Amino acid sequence: MKGKELRPYQEEALQAIRDTVRQKVYRLVCQAPTGSGKTVLAATIVEGALRKGNRLCFVVPKIDLVDQTVEMFWAQGIKDVGVIQADHQLTNWAQPVQVASIQTIRSRGVYPEAQVVVIDEVHELHKSHVKWLEHPDWQSTPFIGLSATPWTRGLGKYFATLLVMSTTRELIEQGYLSKFRVFAADSPDLSNVPTMGKTGDYKEAPLSTVMSQQQLMANIIETWKLRHGKDKTLVFAVDRAHAQALQERFKDAGISAAYQDANTTGADRAAIKRGFHNGEYAVVCSVGTLTTGVDWDVRCLVLARPTRSEMLFVQIIGRALRRAEGKDYALILDHTSTHERLGLVTDIHHEQLSKGKLDENKAVKRGPPLPKPCPKCSCLMAVGQKVCLECGFERKVVSQVTERDGQLVEFDGSFRKKGKTDPFLLPYTYQEKRRFYAQLRGHEIMKGYKTGWAFVNFMEKFKGEKPPFPWNKDAPMNPGPEVVNYVRSRLIAWAQSRSRSA
Repeated sequence: MKGKELRPYQEEALQAIRDTVRQKVYRLVCQAPTGSGKTVLAATIVEGALRKGNRLCFVVPKIDLVDQTVEMFWAQGIKDVGVIQADHQLTNWAQPVQVASIQTIRSRGVYPEAQVVVIDEVHELHKSHVKWLEHPDWQSTPFIGLSATPWTRGLGKYFATLLVMSTTRELIEQGYLSKFRVFAADSPDLSNVPTMGKTGDYKEAPLSTVMSQQQLMANIIETWKLRHGKDKTLVFAVDRAHAQALQERFKDAGISAAYQDANTTGADRAAIKRGFHNGEYAVVCSVGTLTTGVDWDVRCLVLARPTRSEMLFVQIIGRALRRAEGKDYALILDHTSTHERLGLVTDIHHEQLSKGKLDENKAVKRGPPLPKPCPKCSCLMAVGQKVCLECGFERKVVSQVTERDGQLVEFDGSFRKKGKTDPFLLPYTYQEKRRFYAQLRGHEIMKGYKTGWAFVNFMEKFKGEKPPFPWNKDAPMNPGPEVVNYVRSRLIAWAQSRSRSA
């Protein structure tokens, strides 16, 4: 194999895998953070199996990752690869390395001959994986799971041990991953949105409903232009309508933008990736994709989709942490308060597999989607049809997600927790209130406002609470982002109230 030279932590991980298998532990998971070189590690595992004359099956969670995996192996010098997939040009059972999706293995009901099985993205464990892992004939076959986030509830029921190759914090400190800066703000109260048992994340339909009633913090387009304003940006949205609406808003602002979802074809995805890297698209708005198996050169990431899933959060942020020439740091713009809920990505780490219940999403039988009448002439329009063939009416996707005035401020991991009475108001400490008042007084002097302006605005901010008299002896301070943001929001609210009155 003409692969890359292994980094020290990759060598250690590879040795740990070998030692574990020698001890007859045949169910193991290796945690390889995004950007740590999981591709090189996987190729080295394959090369080791080939050197010993063993056959190996590499299992991916989705069919559209098969070709990407084959390309990865070829790039590492491994070309003895066959593909288990109907009508695939590389189908060849004689090859010692077989690449297959778990969906294909499930549909065929036959397991390929192999002395080693590698399960990629093992956090996406399916019932078909479990059936294979528990099959009596495969109990002495090593199953090696690879994932950046192997924290799925119940994964420890089927795998005996977790080997941590490295952590995101360590890789950043060692210079293998990019440093990052986060600008974030508090946002909608999602405490009543139900979650999914398997991932712990919000259910998409209720989330979309709540987000249509709540508001994202700050204008996404204006914030992006202020903080970044360049290419190589990924935007993660709430749902398809939201992602498409954001794409249109970027385009309306004169910024080239593409859109991708789970239904985007492989050819279109390849074209979008090329356009992203050659400058044709400055922004790609996505929903349901680009969270795993992506090695793009991302400089800015816009999080416009709330999540409480550590796995999804780490996978999303990881898209921006790969190093690249001319990249000093990755810029993260969080409009959803996710960083306040989960912390910085470098703070999330687990040393053991979860042995809790594995909640598989049960398959729901649905009938074929029904056509809907044209709003203009009532002629039925097929699902996905945008233009009525009868009257020419164009159906436009409308996003119900709105934004509210404000600015993102840099997040350093020390945001205050939200209060219970008002989801938009964070409880302030005594010192924070005192500093806020000092900055209001500094703004009052800087703008030449009448004495007492800071007093009145402090009371308005803190629901009638008066600043103590001794605070007036403190030296006025230059207004920080939070005070500037507050004053600006009040000016906008005042202007809007006058407009409504008129």
